[in-house]
Amino acid sequence: MGISETYARGRRLLGASPGNVLLAAILAVLLLDLGRQLLVGEQQFFRLGVLIKDGLMRGLVIGLAGIGLSMTYSILNFANFAHGDYITAGGFAGWATTYAIAGAFGARADIGSLLLVGAGGSVFGGALGIGIVTSPIAVIVGLVVAGVFTIALSLLIDRYAFKPLRDRSGIALLITSIGVAFAIRFLIQFVFGPSRRGLTATQPSLTVPFVDGTIQLRAHDITLAVIAVALMLGVHLLLQRTKLGKAMRAMADNEDLARITGIPTEQVVRATWIIGSGLTGVGGYMFFLWKGTMGYFDGWLLLLLIFAAVILGGIGSIYGAILGGLIIGLTASVSVVWIPSDFSRAAAFLVMIVILLVKPQGLFAGRTTA
Repeated sequence: MGISETYARGRRLLGASPGNVLLAAILAVLLLDLGRQLLVGEQQFFRLGVLIKDGLMRGLVIGLAGIGLSMTYSILNFANFAHGDYITAGGFAGWATTYAIAGAFGARADIGSLLLVGAGGSVFGGALGIGIVTSPIAVIVGLVVAGVFTIALSLLIDRYAFKPLRDRSGIALLITSIGVAFAIRFLIQFVFGPSRRGLTATQPSLTVPFVDGTIQLRAHDITLAVIAVALMLGVHLLLQRTKLGKAMRAMADNEDLARITGIPTEQVVRATWIIGSGLTGVGGYMFFLWKGTMGYFDGWLLLLLIFAAVILGGIGSIYGAILGGLIIGLTASVSVVWIPSDFSRAAAFLVMIVILLVKPQGLFAGRTTA
């Protein structure tokens, strides 16, 4: 290949996809600056490792909750703005159960304070010794209750709020979901109070040597990673290896054709709510376990990042939601290397916008549900 031909190919590539070149240039500049910071000592290797670890943990939660949102969109074709408050509702239900079990064994507080998750500072998770190592039964039961409660809540709302509007436009469903979100959020505030509360006691951690320091892998970090990866693998097997998964993929591709071929579409819709909301409730509980604090507004704040992840990955794609969640989580965490932490959420949205300028349909464009 001659020099002139190589130059011509490069010029055609630049003309055909200038967005890719711009994205690559931005990434190169950031990596070069990161290398400079590490070499001159402005940034420490182990601190960068901590940021990456935290970003992966947050990304797993976003990806797990994003699966449910993406499934709902691909099957029912509407963006459910109540999804974030499903996270909060499931989290509070699960943690009320965890507090009740941990307090019952220790007999350290009245049942009302425990079921209200220590509203008003009446009882603290640290004082109860709550954690995956110190009270595994309470945590596991709470995790199950979070998933089951969120499933029941989503089916109830679908039955009385979404199903009657299913034949109307997506705008009607979207506006209804916003109303449902407000109703759930402020009902949680009314019952549990507006205060943020600490949930867990200090747990053992694994110290990992890392270049110029150490990284602490907490028990809750490992728990979140194991459960999230296991559930994601389970969703993959469900979609690819089961009859229900094939029916869900068929409905996502063409609902009318799926109905004509005899697929029980209403059962598939119900299964979608069960699987998606169950994953959402578990993801919310694990997020609060990992973070160690919880408030009635957390699900709404997390929803913005979940939407960013789902849109980035290609709305309607399960695998896109997982990949998008990891990218958004890492961006929100690692961006503090260059910008103040108060702007980390904005950085995640900026990355979404830049990538969508290059690939408008998302990273997994055209692959709905699977």
